[in-house]
Amino acid sequence: MLISDSLPQLWLSYFVLSLLVLVTGYLGVRFLPRLPRWVVTGAVAGMLWAVAPFTSPLLEDGEHYSGLAPAIVVVAVGGLQGDGGQLAVATPLLLVGMAIGGVLGALLWIWRRGRNSGGDNDASRGGRGKQRKSRSGNTQNDAAGRREPVLN
Repeated sequence: MLISDSLPQLWLSYFVLSLLVLVTGYLGVRFLPRLPRWVVTGAVAGMLWAVAPFTSPLLEDGEHYSGLAPAIVVVAVGGLQGDGGQLAVATPLLLVGMAIGGVLGALLWIWRRGRNSGGDNDASRGGRGKQRKSRSGNTQNDAAGRREPVLN
């Protein structure tokens, strides 16, 4: 059970906040085409969810606390403290996480593109372009037969 001041609650809140960052980030880069958008989102997800070990000295001499934390946090704290050891361990893990996330984002884009382009007919796209009759009585596709209004 989750109780206050517990590590599972901390990880759960980090996971929920990272999902919020991913969704808003994905929506923030809507100006990009889909492949770069998925790759960027995957790289950010890999950056947020990569885990690295760390050690932190305690108040007593010779004692330290060690555990796992998000690699981006370990890199940030290691950089602020000037701890080259933590940077040397966490930075490659962060870069590997970003690379794996980017590759997974590209694979997700390929999978979605293949699933959505199952055929060339309109029925395979979920029937988005409805057919209608034009003034001449011919049936035409909305996407192909759409005309913009013209001012005379």
